[in-house]
Amino acid sequence: MTATIESPRSGRIAPQYRRNGGSRGNFEMIAWLFMRLSGVVLVVLIFGHLFVNLMVGEGIHAIDFGFVAGKWADPFWQFWDLAMLWLAMLHGTNGVRTIINDYAEKDSTRRWLKTVLYSATVVIIVLGTLVIFTFDPCPVVDGVPLPGGFCPA
Repeated sequence: MTATIESPRSGRIAPQYRRNGGSRGNFEMIAWLFMRLSGVVLVVLIFGHLFVNLMVGEGIHAIDFGFVAGKWADPFWQFWDLAMLWLAMLHGTNGVRTIINDYAEKDSTRRWLKTVLYSATVVIIVLGTLVIFTFDPCPVVDGVPLPGGFCPA
């Protein structure tokens, strides 16, 4: 005699995969590849950033407004920090987009979550880029230079 063991969910109807594949082409494969490559580049950028800021010179005790001003006066460090900002934001956005695709069941919920995600990403990238390239360590307000020991007289 053979006993049949039914699964605990045998009384429920299995959920159907409702999303249609569409004609996305290779977008998901490119997004997957981007995550791997940007992750490797980010490791180099972040550890380089940490090494220069924490280990070189006086270490953490030297980090202040003047340190950042001196660092961002060099186009190399502007590009380094810009690459770190852009890659980190795009890498994180792609990861959260994947989570939204996996866990948001309704199309409308998925659309709104992605809209908020992409809007926040654009705002942070634009503002971060503006800060990096328009940073002025010696601002003048109404013809009067702001006080600080790092600006030439």
